[in-house]
Amino acid sequence: MLDAQSMDFLERYLNNFAPTGYEKEGQQLWMDYLKPYVDTFKTDIYGTCVGVINPEHPFRVVIEGHSDEISWYVNYISDKGLLYVIRNGGSDQMIAPSKRVKIHTKKGLVDGVFGWPAIHTRLKGKEEQPKIENIFIDVGCQNKEEVEALGIHVGCVVTYPDPFMVLNQNKWVCRAIDNRIGGFMIAEVAKLLQKNNINLPFGLYITNSVQEEVGLRGAEMITQTIKPHVAIVTDVTHDTTTPMIDQKVEGDVSIGKGPVITYAPAVQNELRELVITAAEKNNIPFQRAASSRVTGTDTDAFAYSNGGVASALISLPLRYMHTTVEMVQREDVEHTIQLIYESLLAIKDNHNFSYFK
Repeated sequence: MLDAQSMDFLERYLNNFAPTGYEKEGQQLWMDYLKPYVDTFKTDIYGTCVGVINPEHPFRVVIEGHSDEISWYVNYISDKGLLYVIRNGGSDQMIAPSKRVKIHTKKGLVDGVFGWPAIHTRLKGKEEQPKIENIFIDVGCQNKEEVEALGIHVGCVVTYPDPFMVLNQNKWVCRAIDNRIGGFMIAEVAKLLQKNNINLPFGLYITNSVQEEVGLRGAEMITQTIKPHVAIVTDVTHDTTTPMIDQKVEGDVSIGKGPVITYAPAVQNELRELVITAAEKNNIPFQRAASSRVTGTDTDAFAYSNGGVASALISLPLRYMHTTVEMVQREDVEHTIQLIYESLLAIKDNHNFSYFK
């Protein structure tokens, strides 16, 4: 299903740095790829990008992913030239020690490492756990002045460099799969619509939102601009089959078994059933999940905006979320693209949108 052009874009897009608040370069990559498949673009002041098909149509459908990745902010520089950080999104301090990092400055990228005391020097029986207060970045400087000479200051953003790789032929691994894979999938849906010469009887807004990792902020803004009638959101969700996850709490979801359709208060029932019917009719494997109160995705931002927007969530199973080795399975990606595409065709063929309004 995915051709060489798609795979080349995916690798470049995943490897690009796009931390929350600094998504501009990644958004430009995305728009350049999407441009042949849409009529026009809309952007907002914070960087959310929307490719639009049939922009003049009064009925508006959104398919959406988010573009930002978790990162760190430099928060303090010690006299000894060590950097202390705070989160930018849901960054996990447990994985930080011994990781390589890139500090983003006006002078360019500066290399650094999260240092950690050697095992020989730690007190037996009193192992210190990584905490925001004790993790630190070493950029090879002896004092604060040397750090500042590199262009590093409080507020510089810090990312991990870990690039895309393939394990066992069909497992894709990278930092920031959450959720640039969503931007990739909705772009592939647009590509598929053009390839199959589909004329949609509504406006389609292919939306790549910013700042999801700090509270769905990009989606909150752009939904007020688009004012959609329907939103199909795609994000990642947890593969719960790996060790130390309680399936009674987190549900039973696995990579390789297809996209996940969510039941939640923010998910409009008729739209969810339309998605399920599309999956069953087209023999697309899928899984089910339930979310209590909130989905924790941009679905919530769309659903409760503009007096209510019929919204659904189609998630991609992912292992090791918010680490540098996030993992998905190729077939799940392809099936998620297919399910979003078929759901749009189901809306197209319905001809009666009244229950979405």
